[in-house]
Amino acid sequence: MPFLLRVELPDVPGSLGRVASAIGEAGGDIEAIEIVEKRHDDQTAVDDVLLEVAPGVMPDSIVSACHALDGVRVVWISRYAAGGNLFLDLEAVEELTGNPATAVDRMVDLLPITFRADWAARLLRASGVVHATEAAPSALAFPDIDRAARVATDDDNVHCAARLGDDEIVMIGRRGGPEFLDSELARLGHLAGLAASIARP
Repeated sequence: MPFLLRVELPDVPGSLGRVASAIGEAGGDIEAIEIVEKRHDDQTAVDDVLLEVAPGVMPDSIVSACHALDGVRVVWISRYAAGGNLFLDLEAVEELTGNPATAVDRMVDLLPITFRADWAARLLRASGVVHATEAAPSALAFPDIDRAARVATDDDNVHCAARLGDDEIVMIGRRGGPEFLDSELARLGHLAGLAASIARP
């Protein structure tokens, strides 16, 4: 079964190669890698690694192999059943332009794959959830935000949201983390803005 590993590593030449070698030696086969964020202030990068685990190999052994490397930290690992590949933002935009009338709802459908999240929903201030993926909570509070932002929750789940209009937002959530990074907030804001523009008559 595929797993998705989010790893923080030094942003220096050879660092990703060391991580890839450690994953391979621990019984993981890398299918795809996506750079999620580069932090220039402390010279680190955050990457998402989609991998297949050999039969009998526990994900903990891959985490341990990564942690054995200097400066490398596994932020999160989980099973990844979203089609077995990383769905890039540009592919999502291509999907949205296919039918402008349904662009916003189609974006909601694609967000869990694009952001490796558990669910997504579109909310109106007056009526709450109007379109959502299957795993989304049926009741969500409408957050008062000016731009894409993290939304506080009263449990270990993490949410973020972006505006589609004055009284409309899109929200995505992960059960148990990891926290949404600043780069992911920026991406969500851009995608929401594009979907709203595409859908506008």
